[in-house]
Amino acid sequence: MTYEETLHYLYTSIPVFQYSGPSAYKPGLGTSIALDDHLGNPHKAYKTIHVGGTNGKGSVSHLLAAILRQSGFKVGLYTSPHLVDFRERIRVNGKKISQDYVVDFVERHRSFFEPLHPSFFELTSSMAFEYFRDQQVDYAVIEVGLGGRLDSTNIITPILSIITNISLDHTQFLGDTVEKIAAEKAGIIKKGVPVLLGEAEKQSVYNVFKDTARKVQAPFHYALSMGMLEGTGGLSMLRWKFPSVEYGEVIGELAGEVQQLNAITVFSALHLLREKCGVDILPEAVHEGFGHVTQLTGLMGRWQTLQTKPTVICDTGHNVGGWKHIAEHLEALRNHFRQIFMIVGMASDKDVDSVLSLMPANVNYLFTQASVKRAMPAEEFTDHAMRHGFLGMPHDSVREAVEVALRWAEEDDLIFIGGSTFIVADALPLFMKEDEFK
Repeated sequence: MTYEETLHYLYTSIPVFQYSGPSAYKPGLGTSIALDDHLGNPHKAYKTIHVGGTNGKGSVSHLLAAILRQSGFKVGLYTSPHLVDFRERIRVNGKKISQDYVVDFVERHRSFFEPLHPSFFELTSSMAFEYFRDQQVDYAVIEVGLGGRLDSTNIITPILSIITNISLDHTQFLGDTVEKIAAEKAGIIKKGVPVLLGEAEKQSVYNVFKDTARKVQAPFHYALSMGMLEGTGGLSMLRWKFPSVEYGEVIGELAGEVQQLNAITVFSALHLLREKCGVDILPEAVHEGFGHVTQLTGLMGRWQTLQTKPTVICDTGHNVGGWKHIAEHLEALRNHFRQIFMIVGMASDKDVDSVLSLMPANVNYLFTQASVKRAMPAEEFTDHAMRHGFLGMPHDSVREAVEVALRWAEEDDLIFIGGSTFIVADALPLFMKEDEFK
């Protein structure tokens, strides 16, 4: 098979949660363990860092991978979902897995895994673990897919477990309260493995993680109590300045209000990796990793500037926790731009009305839908938005909405694109050069 034929096979023969939603969700570790045993337990060939949580785990994972790479290590990075190309999910030192490897993996193991009927994520996780072994990485940063306890990645025993925060998301699988969701995500905590909690807005959520860590005898650490920043960071329009205790002033490439909390989690994780896990973190690597994370890892969609004049920014935040920070940042930027245009759409299985309640007033809305089955139709999303007092026209595609916004906007305007990972995924190719797809 060619690479394109292999992707078609994976997308059509195996349930893909990114596109199909609940029908592709397959809880339990049985299939993942069977695949792992078949491959010879590849994840045991290198050290891993496990990153879970509701929001921020992608940014934290990429930042850690960038810093470890700049410290001289060969680093695997496994994240999800992808935005433009499947190969974004699996990288070594920032370079995507090769097309040939994807094709070869499927062809070599197809006769074994087909009778198991694995989910897309189960098979992709196994591919990542084997690829990292074949590439002889020193460390692999593994992002949890969904939840934690029953997630396909939870077969690893990491040197550090990180849970960024908890917000209501995927409630149909993980529970309808933050405490229930916390209990599922706490499932990545392993006996004797240090665990770092980034943030807990409620004491009851904090208690879930601390109690779980105590029960399994895992050293528990809370980032907000570790004092890794001297005061709060300063925010310019597109850059954070973090007054770190151990590395001096660190300038972060990633903007957005949420990056303040992500940075605290990363600085705390670096402290634990150095002091508890014996990882040699170079101070200059911390500055380089924060300052050039997109170049070093290929990270996209986190308050990413796609063009200027007019300024176009996208962000993949898609739940209440993410939109609290997006709304704050948009409000902070209001005086820097003549007008703000919002191109937004959401997946139909999200808490649409709660997210809409956080979106800013007095901006120009363009409602749209992504090109996946999970997308809420633009007309339906427009109806929801109008009930919240927002005015705007529905657009059948992200491309159409972007073209309209670019016609309307002037050089000193801001166009924001988001509401869903899939909206951003449809928008990115409209602004990317051809060589960026390789």
